Amino acid sequence: MAKITEQIKEPIAAEMAAFEDKFRDSMSSRVALLNRITHYIVNRKGKQMRPMFVFLVAKLASGGTISERTYRGASVIELIHTATLVHDDVVDDSNKRRGFFSINALWKNKIAVLVGDYLLSKGLLLSIDHGDFDLLRIISVAVREMSEGELLQMEKARRLDITEEVYYEIIRQKTATLIAACCAMGACSVCPDNAPLIEKMRCFGEYVGMAFQIKDDLFDYTEEAIGKPTGIDIKEQKMTLPLIYALNQASEEDRKWLINSVKNHNTDKKRVKEVIAYVKAHGGIERTEAKMREYQAKALAILSDFPDSPYKKSLLQIVDYVIERTV
Repeated sequence: MAKITEQIKEPIAAEMAAFEDKFRDSMSSRVALLNRITHYIVNRKGKQMRPMFVFLVAKLASGGTISERTYRGASVIELIHTATLVHDDVVDDSNKRRGFFSINALWKNKIAVLVGDYLLSKGLLLSIDHGDFDLLRIISVAVREMSEGELLQMEKARRLDITEEVYYEIIRQKTATLIAACCAMGACSVCPDNAPLIEKMRCFGEYVGMAFQIKDDLFDYTEEAIGKPTGIDIKEQKMTLPLIYALNQASEEDRKWLINSVKNHNTDKKRVKEVIAYVKAHGGIERTEAKMREYQAKALAILSDFPDSPYKKSLLQIVDYVIERTV
């Protein structure tokens, strides 16, 4: 993945380097404890896919130029996204994030919640102080939808009655909406008055995000050593697309067995393997892969409207990576 990321970053390498400094500055505080924690966060950053989307789309939309607004947009996305991750780790009682100790594991829940609140406020103020209300609206809508998606999934998980349509709505809100916001943010930062272009790039991000999450759900049914244990979604009673497809065409007897397995026997390794085998045998994997390719094709169709450029090439690589990745 590191090699692919470097290739994708190549046309925006200078911007990404400048962004790191600006992002670090955007977190600064007069409170020593906060600075210590934010320094810990910055030094354990992930692949930085979100700012990459912002810069690549901005350059694609403008023909190669970006502005300070683009840097602010990327910083706002990263600040608010980091805030949601810190809060997520508290909600999930998770001690690890990207292989390192989470904030709540090192500094306890109370401090973690306050740090998340602080990052959220820094993101809001960065936009407000510069009058970037259009950018603030984009990320605010995304945060609202991410919260709704999580709660919708929790509500449905209790009854295991997720339809295909509800599943798409959950992953659109939970995963795709943030990537969509990054792409809309990139376009809006350089072409604020071009509403059709901003919406077009928002759709591009949404399609990529949908494909990404569907690929993630497929890992649950894959034996490869991919870093995600097989059957973990079943153990957590998550209704993902392969299982939904299998349930839709199952006989009444099989359907009852599947639901009972997920609801009451999700920690039984043998039973979980039997569910996975059933889903595979009844076309759940093939139909899910076809749906993922459908979203990929929609994303590629949007990029085909733009002339060739290094930024377009990198975005095409991202779309391919989303589908072909093994982690």
